[in-house]
Amino acid sequence: MSTTLDVERAVNERYSQAAVAREGDLCCPVSYDPKYLNVVPDEIKERDYGCGDPSQLVRKGDTVLDLGSGGGKVCYIAAQIVGPEGFVIGVDANDEMLALAEKYRQQIGDQISYHNVEFRKGRIQDLRLDLRLVDSYLNENPIRSAGELASFENYCARIREERPLLRDESVDVVLSNCVLNLVRPEDKEQLFSEMFRVVRRGGRVSISDIVSDEDVPDELKRDPELWSGCVAGAYREDAFLDAFDRAGFYGMEIAKRDEKPWRTVQGIEFRSITVIAHKGKQGPCRERKQAVIYRGPWRKVIDDDGHVLERGKRMAVCDKTFQIYGREPYAQDIFPVEPLESIQLEEAVAFDCKRTATRHPRETKGMGYDVTDLSGAACCEPGSTCC
Repeated sequence: MSTTLDVERAVNERYSQAAVAREGDLCCPVSYDPKYLNVVPDEIKERDYGCGDPSQLVRKGDTVLDLGSGGGKVCYIAAQIVGPEGFVIGVDANDEMLALAEKYRQQIGDQISYHNVEFRKGRIQDLRLDLRLVDSYLNENPIRSAGELASFENYCARIREERPLLRDESVDVVLSNCVLNLVRPEDKEQLFSEMFRVVRRGGRVSISDIVSDEDVPDELKRDPELWSGCVAGAYREDAFLDAFDRAGFYGMEIAKRDEKPWRTVQGIEFRSITVIAHKGKQGPCRERKQAVIYRGPWRKVIDDDGHVLERGKRMAVCDKTFQIYGREPYAQDIFPVEPLESIQLEEAVAFDCKRTATRHPRETKGMGYDVTDLSGAACCEPGSTCC
């Protein structure tokens, strides 16, 4: 079997059939919030083949991208969460699945009183290339020679730049539900790079997928049924998290991990997990005399940039890291310490983020700080119970 060609063919053929008739072998039990399912037609619910609920990370007003949107179930759930101020984009390469999702778009929009969902045809590992434009071109310009193939390739390169399916930093959150494992191995690094490209700085991804506890052997990878069945293409669990790191994300966390495996093949366990990751650690490091105190419970922890935080100690950080720690997923574990006199960002000098150092309180208060205040602040004001 030719892995390069047959993976996509096997997946496309199986999901074309699954769009027409329910296939139980593709289903992994998932519980969704029932209040969002009332408007979703049974035909879509019956042909949903996810393994988690990544929509739980969606917020009101978000622009959402769902990779491998299939029949559109997660898109229609997300549409209700983001509300009329938000927008949801589903991307899939399978014509039958896109037709199923599109079939009810007007009806569902009418039911929720606004229309904020759009489905686009594309490969999730190449979010610049609009496959509907490609289809239209090929219908009008069938390829019959090497010269015509070169013209087609030039056309694809041009529309990737001039009319990309998804523009850089155009969405707040990327979702995916049991689809990344269907992408052929040689395209997976590009897939993660594409997710990173389209997410805005400060945005995040929420990915539900099937992972393995051991490396999948080559003989399983050559089985088209196991590929299209979300088994053969599974990442090893720890390697899955490493892929987010290599793409430039930070703050990866396993939000959900099924205790029991969904499938076991030759002693290898395959289970569903949901991973959340964030974008925004890139950029210059500036010194503004800020510090953070890690509250515990671990004695020390290390973040994705190599910063070591020791419990209860004032650790020196740059402004970029200070701002990151003030957001999820770190904020609940950090006490931020601002300098007494703020340093304007344009006046801040470079900060060496490769070092780990504590910050003396005088650095944030100022070396000349000599205030004496014995008033007890507001603790003993009338009505207070702290004295």
